[in-house]
Amino acid sequence: DLYRKVFVFRKDPSDAYVLLKAQAERPLHNFTVCLRSYTDLTRPYSLFSYATKAQDNEILLFKPKPGEYRLYVGGKFVTFRTPEGRWDWEHVCASWESATGLTEFWFNGKPWPRKGLQKGYAVGAEAAILLGQEQDAYGGGFDPYNSFTGELADVHLWDAGLSPEKMRAAYQGLRLPPALLAWKNLSYETRGDVVVKNRLRE
Repeated sequence: DLYRKVFVFRKDPSDAYVLLKAQAERPLHNFTVCLRSYTDLTRPYSLFSYATKAQDNEILLFKPKPGEYRLYVGGKFVTFRTPEGRWDWEHVCASWESATGLTEFWFNGKPWPRKGLQKGYAVGAEAAILLGQEQDAYGGGFDPYNSFTGELADVHLWDAGLSPEKMRAAYQGLRLPPALLAWKNLSYETRGDVVVKNRLRE
């Protein structure tokens, strides 16, 4: 249970990452990924990387520069532009549904205009799921200049789209439905220079 805890990635650039173990036994036709990050990086970095043997960017939440997020599904991506911040925690949720190909992107509890991506696609199961690095091969192939440095918290992955109420609940840190990956019941391994610490501020 990582309630009120954070992963601190201390080095820049870094070879550190956190390996997550999810209960995803079958392909995903819908998903929602949420997390909170705190960093002063201005270079590109990866937040959440879900790779299969067939596709290294099966699901990828990537920040190529300040004020821009990319969501990849099956190797293709859409871009969401966000206000560039006050060096504060940023909470993002991204969801996708295969039937319509619609992606939702929520930034600090507010929805952005929806975009279309990979209609009819299925996200493969048996994935390597990493925080802090972008996989260019299954479970590896890291570029240190796409690594994350800073603090990560409140990571979740669901095999469904969340309702607007639940998207806002995720931002507020309220009770959430059962998830494939849940911050309060997370199965993980840290690799390299990453430590679990108490959160300094809300």
